[in-house]
Amino acid sequence: MRKIAAFGLGLLLGPGLVLIARAADAPAPQTLELWPKSPPGESEKVAIPAETLTKLSDGKTTGITNVSVPTITVYRPESDKNTGLGVVVCPGGGYNMLAWDHEGEQVARWLNSIGATAVLLKYRVPRRSDTPRGQPPKQALMDAQRALSMTRSHAADWGIDAKRIGILGFSAGGHLAAWASTNDDRRAYDAVDDADKADCRPDFAVVIYPGGVVKRENGQPGNELTADIRVGEKTPPMFIAMSNDDPVGPENAVQLYLALKRAKVPAELHIYAKGGHGYGLRKSDNPCSTWPARCEEWLQNQKLLKPGEK
Repeated sequence: MRKIAAFGLGLLLGPGLVLIARAADAPAPQTLELWPKSPPGESEKVAIPAETLTKLSDGKTTGITNVSVPTITVYRPESDKNTGLGVVVCPGGGYNMLAWDHEGEQVARWLNSIGATAVLLKYRVPRRSDTPRGQPPKQALMDAQRALSMTRSHAADWGIDAKRIGILGFSAGGHLAAWASTNDDRRAYDAVDDADKADCRPDFAVVIYPGGVVKRENGQPGNELTADIRVGEKTPPMFIAMSNDDPVGPENAVQLYLALKRAKVPAELHIYAKGGHGYGLRKSDNPCSTWPARCEEWLQNQKLLKPGEK
């Protein structure tokens, strides 16, 4: 009789227990188009082929190109882990494609694991044919600034602290993160709706193996920042990481750090002995694989990564 009663009680409580467990689960990722109408900054003469995905046999999307409809995908952590931190994530790919898996979706899941909401940006690539030679594409900056404003305008809905929204990028995405962090006073497009009333200035930036940050001299990275990286006293704090053997040139990271230091902007720089370029979150025996742990420590030290509400 006791066994029957216990079984019946289990049937009654079981579904309730399942619902309680699921209440703490992370919401499913949500994808939103970045612009309410056609994205700005496009020439009528520019014809972009259909979006192309590169997939592995397990279904993972490793690369995306031919992006003409930019989006953001919001990855939220479990409610009991949420710290209120929000991060716009910019994959790399030389402004020609987006390294969607190891510099995008994997990064979003890592950010969720430390209690941050990730806003994965699918910005426009490849470079448009009307982009002046030697200059980064203006469409990417528009998309990054719009993503920051949208994230801030939706902060309350997404469980984010509007004063703790940053940007993280790799390679060309690292350049884009630095670009957006030093040009918030020059929005690259005219406001299109109420979302653009929200500030597009990130509260911090994480810049991983950036390229195109310094001018090139005789085909090699030099010691002067490009004109689009306008570091000043109002530039947000930055965490920068790169490898000494990176063929893109660690000068990009070093000169960015030195400019921040001269401007008295809080910054942390890691130059690792080995690692090359494009490793993202891939595990290896090289010390560059420790950058996520160092970044988490930096976020805590800067009082950006706070304990979640219990």
